[in-house]
Amino acid sequence: MPENFTRLLTQDFSDLDAAVSSWKKLAETLGRTRTESDTRVTGPLRKAGWSGISADYGFEAMEATSIKLGTGRLDTQLISSTLDTLQTRMRSAQRELRDAVADAEEAGHRVRDDGWVEHRQVVDPEHHNDPEYETLQQRANAGLDGFRSRIESALHNASTASYRAGELLHQIDPFDLDKRYGEANARKDAALVADFAGITENDIPANGNPEHTAEWWAALAPDTQRVYLTAFPEQIGAADGLPTTVRDQANRSVLDMRLNDYALRENSLGHQERTHFRSLTHLKARLDRSALGPEQKRMYLLGLSTRGDGRAIVALGNPDTAKHTAVQVPGTDNELENYGGQIARINKLQDSAADWAAGTGKDVSVVAWLGYDAPEINFSVTGTGRAMDGAEDLRNFTHGLRTSHEGERGHLTVLAHSYGSTVAGAADAGGNGLGADDMVVLGSPGLTVDHASQLHSDARHLWVGAATDDPISNFTSGLTLGSDPKDSEFGAQRMYVDTSGHSGYWDDNSQSLENQGRIIAGKAPVKESAGR
Repeated sequence: MPENFTRLLTQDFSDLDAAVSSWKKLAETLGRTRTESDTRVTGPLRKAGWSGISADYGFEAMEATSIKLGTGRLDTQLISSTLDTLQTRMRSAQRELRDAVADAEEAGHRVRDDGWVEHRQVVDPEHHNDPEYETLQQRANAGLDGFRSRIESALHNASTASYRAGELLHQIDPFDLDKRYGEANARKDAALVADFAGITENDIPANGNPEHTAEWWAALAPDTQRVYLTAFPEQIGAADGLPTTVRDQANRSVLDMRLNDYALRENSLGHQERTHFRSLTHLKARLDRSALGPEQKRMYLLGLSTRGDGRAIVALGNPDTAKHTAVQVPGTDNELENYGGQIARINKLQDSAADWAAGTGKDVSVVAWLGYDAPEINFSVTGTGRAMDGAEDLRNFTHGLRTSHEGERGHLTVLAHSYGSTVAGAADAGGNGLGADDMVVLGSPGLTVDHASQLHSDARHLWVGAATDDPISNFTSGLTLGSDPKDSEFGAQRMYVDTSGHSGYWDDNSQSLENQGRIIAGKAPVKESAGR
């Protein structure tokens, strides 16, 4: 105890502070290096179409390097966080100790060099037989045990923090750096480091209130935010209301973990896992390639899940900075395996809207929201169950976009196709609605309501598009999922379309696509006779 008392009382933490800063900078450097490796080396090679046996081995080696850089970034970030938490706790223990010593000395006690608080003698021992002797002595030493206890507690807290930090630093094993499973181990270590810092998964708001979540995040120190991102990427990535860049970073970590896990178990994967492995590999390649293009074509991963058929939410362009944002909700038979089709659609929608938006294409962001379990073509498509299950998630997502948006209020459009319109209808009818300025439903079998007035959206900005030969709109709408929204009695606005079938609304050079672009840009759609 004597050496610990003196050491803590006089400790200078400048070296520890410098160490925290150095490890933090190293983590940032490794992170940048990984990003540059993926976007400036791997990405261009994929974009150029490099293929063959050499390409297979080359991409595998580059992926291994990327994983090592990621593991290194994680480990150095964990070391920085551990040292930072240690410094915080040691400083706190030092303050406790110094306060206890100061209070003891102010009360007239002498604190020895070994930390022991001496008994205070206020009456000459020669007068120990005096009736008042014991009373005066007890009164003068009434706080003695408290001072000793406070000093002991401060030393114990410092010792515990030091021991725990040492355990964690030992746990962060450099042997993992050249192993494919190293990143998974680092993620496990991250939860331990978070616990040391007093951070748990339960701290993350789970009430679905985007504004509350945004306020919680904004109140956190940057270092604490980094711990959450490192330890709980799935939860942060799914938190509506957080900045797009934060969610993107978290979900890309989740994507890397999923791919790494599948790669390690490749020989034992089941059919669905193999499908997800292939789908996520393609998704990652798309995300990496998007970083090489113009800013408005940058892709942000706002949601990811391999539960069931899989779910994904990708934004083309940053919705936090866009003046016009659209959320595209797909319908039946959409899953992770064919999600590439949704990305192709939002690319067309963004290009179409950019033709009509003031300024440049940077003003438009379009999101492919596969955030629900889309039904297959079977009996489930005739009921509202899947729609009701996804309604609250869609509501939270659109209100989350409102919350995270920077600057003046942007123009928000929800576009929904087929059964996706049923999800959008259920979402807009419940709670406080979707908060959209415009809603477009295409090939809709019904919006779960009997009249437009039952929705929160302004009926003057509820647009219904239906091809003359669309089998869903013409033969199933109005049967089991609410009234037919294209009927004039429903109260919505008809949007002219010139395409054919149930999935032709995004055909190139069509009026159907142009009208969707106009609505996204805040303009009214045009009729058949109108032109550009």
